[in-house]
Amino acid sequence: MSSAKPYRNTLAFAAALAAGATLAAAPAAAQVTAEANVAKWQGQWGGEIGVGYPILEDGGFKFTPSVGAFLYDKDHPRFTSDDGVCYRRADDVAVDDKHCDGTGLKAYGRVEATYSLPMVTLGVGARVMGDSVRAYGTAGMPVLPRIDAKVNVGDGYLAAGLQARF
Repeated sequence: MSSAKPYRNTLAFAAALAAGATLAAAPAAAQVTAEANVAKWQGQWGGEIGVGYPILEDGGFKFTPSVGAFLYDKDHPRFTSDDGVCYRRADDVAVDDKHCDGTGLKAYGRVEATYSLPMVTLGVGARVMGDSVRAYGTAGMPVLPRIDAKVNVGDGYLAAGLQARF
């Protein structure tokens, strides 16, 4: 683990807290968005949850920053589990079970610029997770009042799910 990694996690946590405080202070009429997706990020499948708040709205145009978390099954090449016991692969020594916990969590931040028509929303976005910044295209379509089906597609990134507006 590099010494810069805990620093990035601290920054991501601070950004999530700041976004949460901003959303908590938002007026009742604001359109806070919550999103839940099945996603693939750099070859790894998982789920993502996020929350956003449009900071600029003009006609059908919106500019929305968001924060969230990507939850995935993390395979660690140095450890393996056999009959509920976690082993280090290099010397088959039993180690603490936390090394074989396959749950991974990565915080992300993103911004999206979208334009909405009555039956479709189209736009572009940029997503920051770890050391990677990726551009993507996004499209959404209403399925229920205040709920859209949404898809994001970019280089090494694919997500599909639901977005709710409150």
